[in-house]
Amino acid sequence: MMNTTVRPDLPTAEEVTLARESSRLLSLYLSSQDESQSIRVIDAAGEHEAVRLPTAAYRLLIDILSEMAQGNAVSLIPVHAELTTQEAADMLNVSRPHLVKLLDGGTIPFHKVGTHRRVYYQDLVSYKNRIDADRTKALEELAAQAQELNMGY
Repeated sequence: MMNTTVRPDLPTAEEVTLARESSRLLSLYLSSQDESQSIRVIDAAGEHEAVRLPTAAYRLLIDILSEMAQGNAVSLIPVHAELTTQEAADMLNVSRPHLVKLLDGGTIPFHKVGTHRRVYYQDLVSYKNRIDADRTKALEELAAQAQELNMGY
């Protein structure tokens, strides 16, 4: 089992400044046509070596730095990760008993490891995207009704 606990460590002011500058500089050298990118790493002794990264990883590094530059903490979770019910509930910002009802009702797929329920991160994201889309649709319908009724919205 991997650790998927969200660390609440917000970046310091110095880290925010460094992340802002780093993401800006790395973005200048991003080539979206190439399958990989090269960066040069320099150690404390001044030795340097070119490191090739997949372009997707390079973009992810820029995204991480951009989030840090905004003062946000960042956590990575592989899409195939298995989450406990508490981890899944925390990600949806709901109680664990509510999440268990969603699982047992078939709203979110899950599987058991022994007697414990596990949720794939990918299934959790699919559920969240689905309910977010439903909420957006309902909000748009309410806004349209308010316009039709001249409610001033």
